[in-house]
Amino acid sequence: MYVAGTIGGILDEFVFAARLDNLACTWLATHALLESLSSLESETNVRVAAMFDNEEVGSNSLMGAGSNFLESVMHRVSAGQFSGEGVRKSMLISADMAHAVHPNYAARHEQNSKLQMGQGPAIKYNANQRYATTGETSFLLKEIGRRHNLDVQSFVSRQDCGCGSTIGPILSTHTGIRTIDVGVAQLSMHSIREMCGVSDVEKSVALFKAFYNDFTTVDGFVKTD
Repeated sequence: MYVAGTIGGILDEFVFAARLDNLACTWLATHALLESLSSLESETNVRVAAMFDNEEVGSNSLMGAGSNFLESVMHRVSAGQFSGEGVRKSMLISADMAHAVHPNYAARHEQNSKLQMGQGPAIKYNANQRYATTGETSFLLKEIGRRHNLDVQSFVSRQDCGCGSTIGPILSTHTGIRTIDVGVAQLSMHSIREMCGVSDVEKSVALFKAFYNDFTTVDGFVKTD
């Protein structure tokens, strides 16, 4: 039996639906790309929203992030001329849901990094490279958010607890493209009825749209050694 998603809560502040992880970020990326089309005339890069299957079982499939699909598309779009220079001018957002602080299990979260629903998307960090975020990519996205007055949270797992991963490290390794892991806070991940914040959907679309619109410009101001 399938139950359609719905909006609920006292203030209609929550989204309740199955498979928010990770259909929510798929929806966010698609809408952000479509909403950014009005600025394409001045764009020098190619804007892409890439979706993959089988992430929950390792990504090693024809449809998964472990395949050569993304590299193949990049080469075909550029007529086989996608070079190291093109890689260097690119950046990838790996967008996947993230665990918000559960009020009954708050101690399971890092004390100084408690992800809240309704406070905007979060940049994910992990010293063991379970996430692909670097200092450079973190700065770039924060700067884009700052220019549009968009809140960006930080997400770090407790170092004595296990941490899941995303397709970010896989794609970064395969393509050589600078990558950042970003997530939207949610509760009841992987249950039959997940929940996230309505405002986080709106804020995430706004941030991803700003990334599509402004990345080329902001990246041009950044010099790294």
